[in-house]
Amino acid sequence: MAPLASVMNLRGSSLQTEGSRELEALGMSREVEGGDQEMYLTWEDLWVTVSKGRKGSKAILQGLTGYARPGEVLAIMGPSGCGKSTLLDALAGRLNADTRIEGNVLVNGQRQALAYGTSAYVMQDDTLIATLTVREAIQYSAHLQLPTSMSRAEKRERADATIREMGLQEAADTRIGGMWGAGKGLSGGQKRRVSICMEVLTHPKLLFLDEPTSGLDSAASYYVMSRIARLSRRVGGGGSGRTIVVSIHQPSSEVFQLFGNLCLLSSGRTVFFGRSCEANQFFALNGFPCPTLQNPSDHFLKTINMDFDMDVEIGFEGPGMSAKEAIDVLTSSYKSSTFFQHVEQKVGQICKQGVRDGGMLKDRDHSGFFTQCWVLTRRSSLNMFRDMGYYWLRFAIYIILNLGLGTIFYDIGSSYGSIQARGAVIVFISTFLTFMTIGGFPSFVEDMKVFSRERLNGHYGTGAFAVSNTLSSAPYLLLISLLPGIISYYLVGLHPGFNRFFYFVSMLFVCLMLVESLMMIVASLVPNYLMGIIVGAGIQAVMILGGGFFRLPDDLPKPFWKYPLHYIAFHRYAYQGMFKNEFQGLEFPGQDGGGRTINGDEILRDIWEVDMRYSKWVDLGILIAMVLMYRVIFFTIIKTKEAMTKPGIGALMGNVNTKQAAQVTMVGRPSCATTCMET
Repeated sequence: MAPLASVMNLRGSSLQTEGSRELEALGMSREVEGGDQEMYLTWEDLWVTVSKGRKGSKAILQGLTGYARPGEVLAIMGPSGCGKSTLLDALAGRLNADTRIEGNVLVNGQRQALAYGTSAYVMQDDTLIATLTVREAIQYSAHLQLPTSMSRAEKRERADATIREMGLQEAADTRIGGMWGAGKGLSGGQKRRVSICMEVLTHPKLLFLDEPTSGLDSAASYYVMSRIARLSRRVGGGGSGRTIVVSIHQPSSEVFQLFGNLCLLSSGRTVFFGRSCEANQFFALNGFPCPTLQNPSDHFLKTINMDFDMDVEIGFEGPGMSAKEAIDVLTSSYKSSTFFQHVEQKVGQICKQGVRDGGMLKDRDHSGFFTQCWVLTRRSSLNMFRDMGYYWLRFAIYIILNLGLGTIFYDIGSSYGSIQARGAVIVFISTFLTFMTIGGFPSFVEDMKVFSRERLNGHYGTGAFAVSNTLSSAPYLLLISLLPGIISYYLVGLHPGFNRFFYFVSMLFVCLMLVESLMMIVASLVPNYLMGIIVGAGIQAVMILGGGFFRLPDDLPKPFWKYPLHYIAFHRYAYQGMFKNEFQGLEFPGQDGGGRTINGDEILRDIWEVDMRYSKWVDLGILIAMVLMYRVIFFTIIKTKEAMTKPGIGALMGNVNTKQAAQVTMVGRPSCATTCMET
């Protein structure tokens, strides 16, 4: 068999004029809707390595070169673990800060960051709020992302137009669903289109999609990809189209035909880059023809998949070839082929034209901080109201438990035995009712997933999320504190007086806020809700042991339990504040009778060993300060995690060598079949 490079170069001279026409057709200076320029993405000799500690480092991507153009879909394809998602993240500027990257990644031939609103990234997982309808989810997203200068009516119209563009009109008023209490909801394909809708509201010129057909059947996959292909051909209501880059594992033959260019990877190396309809020709000329009536993508992946490393069925007469050998043949042949030469010269053209005509990208206007806080608070409040398990089930359980508490300790009286009973009631309320806040942990984890996706995509800031999270949960926690508190307080017959009841409810409310803040910290560190429940329960249990009731403060072992745990456990201040509120001002008969009475201060000092150097309001103030401290810690954690992601594509790019770009000459490339037309 003649080497592929020789066969392809025989055809190069006849295609000089075609290459010249392509150079003229780049159209880099052509303006599109809103005065925004088209976006051409190029990468050259791109390497990505990850540290393996003492074992050194491992190259995930090895010297990749390619480009993506407006008006077409570039598919990054290959077997599992080949580097598809890594390449997509490298191009989108989403690699972790500890990942080493070398090479040039350029936008319109220039080293610049991807400005807000000009690009978007659709993740593989559909992280959506299950209780919202499609229309609500997309409208809330529009209010968050679109500028304050747009009216609410204009934002709603943009959301509705996006829904129509993705073919979701009939499902617009259907809840997304998928979680308990939210119903079955949308299908997988519909959820994927909702995720896409949220990211194209700003009419981005550059769109990245990570495995958009993952988990979908062939029909749903084709429908989703056909909508994506349609998006590539226009921007909003007009224009020249979006630049779309998709990572995909194993598309059907119908989906494969929707791709303009194909980047085929194996073990981090380029096996083929070019028009998708030319891949068959490339494989055939290297001795790996696609069998008749077989899906081309299945054939390509079967040939370059080393997971099983069995003999590859090829067109040679003689012994079979291992997958590794087949990959080596294909990668070596590609490097010496006209396909690779064409990629290099096209990258050079884009760089040259971009330096000459391209301007620096500018961030589009964003909604303001207060608008973001208001929209997020409304959205979160609606989610809580509809999510039966988030607060309402807890509310019902609180009512039942407080009824039980009130009937067991009904009209507790003022005998000497009531001292211990009053203490038990207070500790149960301030310990076990607040402990139940951990039941909302799965919802906390879902909130963090939604926040992570939206933050990475620039929908809003970390501060707006932290503020809205506090504002939206406060009314529900106050309701949970007030009604159950009324039941237990008056059925038991605790210290009468409105001011005493007000303090009791305030302390319960602050304790609930504090535990919820603590659980948000755990949720930000432990993404698995089952592990989070275990960790959160363990933290609270340790604090309860050191709180000063089950073992009185003077009896606590000083290393760890007395110092420092007793002073940092919020239960200490909850117990002390509620004990002071309950016992100060009351008198009880002595244990032996005889007319001797015991006042509340004696009980606090001698029985409960309460610190009497400060008032109950100081205890409440300390707990409020703890709530603020936990919220600050939560904010710091999510800001730190945000900083661990590189700040955009500008960090990945090298300078353009304009002299070298100017010296690039057009060479011919193989012609496509009549069904494969240049954009």
